[in-house]
Amino acid sequence: MANINKMAKIKITQIKSTIGSTKRQKLTMQALGIKKMHQTVELEATPQILGMVKKLEHLLKVEK
Repeated sequence: MANINKMAKIKITQIKSTIGSTKRQKLTMQALGIKKMHQTVELEATPQILGMVKKLEHLLKVEK
């Protein structure tokens, strides 16, 4: 059986509203799978996901 590297998981929670955010920020939030306030999603910590989180860090809480 092949050795499969497991990526670290991160929990992302929206803590601030997207009202007043740019359309691009709202679409990025949607791409992360977050639809409403205080919703938490657990995702793989890929470079793509980490880049999206970095752009929205003022709206999110991130846990390892």
